Amino acid sequence: MGKNRDLIQILAIVMIGMFIPFLSAIAISYGFNLWKIGSTFGYFLLIFGIELGLVYLYFTITNRMANKKMGEYKPK
Repeated sequence: MGKNRDLIQILAIVMIGMFIPFLSAIAISYGFNLWKIGSTFGYFLLIFGIELGLVYLYFTITNRMANKKMGEYKPK
């Protein structure tokens, strides 16, 4: 469970780090129309969430495969 928590913390830091520059760029591009900014940021979070889910899935699958291969090399 520690590996999963570390991964979630890293991904949360990445999301927080992306929030301020992205919001600023949207505000500059669209002006300060809160409805457009909110909907654009919502789409961004949706797409980014799907991407993070795929990264997490890849991490989990490769971790299981690596653990299986390491189990084969352990002396009995």
